[in-house]
Amino acid sequence: MTKNQPAADAAAPPAAGLPEPALAAEAIAQVLQPLARLMIDHGLQLPSMVEMLKKALVDEASKTYGLAGKGSSDTRISLLTGVHRKDVRRLSEMPVSAGLASPMVSVAASVVARWISEPRFLNADQSARALARTPTRGRAGEPDFTTLVAEVSRDVGARAVLDELARLGVVDLREDGYVALKSTAFVPHEGLSESFHFFAANVGDHLGAVVHNLAPDRRSPLMLDQSAFAQDLSFEQADQLQLQARRLWASILQPFLQTATVAEQRSEGAEGARHRIRFGVYFHDALQAAEPAASAALSKVAAPRKNKRKPAC
Repeated sequence: MTKNQPAADAAAPPAAGLPEPALAAEAIAQVLQPLARLMIDHGLQLPSMVEMLKKALVDEASKTYGLAGKGSSDTRISLLTGVHRKDVRRLSEMPVSAGLASPMVSVAASVVARWISEPRFLNADQSARALARTPTRGRAGEPDFTTLVAEVSRDVGARAVLDELARLGVVDLREDGYVALKSTAFVPHEGLSESFHFFAANVGDHLGAVVHNLAPDRRSPLMLDQSAFAQDLSFEQADQLQLQARRLWASILQPFLQTATVAEQRSEGAEGARHRIRFGVYFHDALQAAEPAASAALSKVAAPRKNKRKPAC
């Protein structure tokens, strides 16, 4: 197993240097490959994607690279991005499409997160308790589903959240009036809208961490961005590693959410800027590109095979 980058040291000195357009272009070309597949799979063609890229460039230049106290003029944004000035003005007035995402998904996910992290909603073995749908259906002093939802959001009713979780296959509605959580991971079984929501949030924040770490003028510590990879595996070995990865994630998810819940409670009423965090994990399995026969034979002669375990960032 090998690591693909040095460990992200939180105390590492800030980056300093010039932009690296060639290296950035090479990395972006690789990132674009799975995005191209997503476009083709879901019927997105080049003209619409070009318009989306222009909009993203204009919005980011305006938000992040504006002059102190002055913002950015159309001319400055055009110079930074290469987008024509007439398009800059037009795109600046367009609404941000990300705002169209339904709030129900984040509320439902937050309810599940609290359910598996708040001690009041857990059994002695730390598994999620079955909850009465309403206070009147449960025993005195017991936590219930309506209370759980109210602690997460006052804007969405408990019945609406329950219906959504049931539709997604996350909960089991029992005949005795209790609701049982089927899994400690919020993984929708139906409906692509929720999956696309999490795709955007998870990949977007991961890329945000990478962009932060690679910024030429970075002044703050590196963000965590680590992974590990192995190669020359059989299908069975890859499948076993995926099961192991899922077990490891399940073992760290609950304690991390418990810590995050305490942190949120301690931050209530605190002054100053507010931060949001995302901590995630992924596992990818793909066919390995075949090594050309000539170079493979040469490498075996030139250097004996070594342990291929690699940690990667």
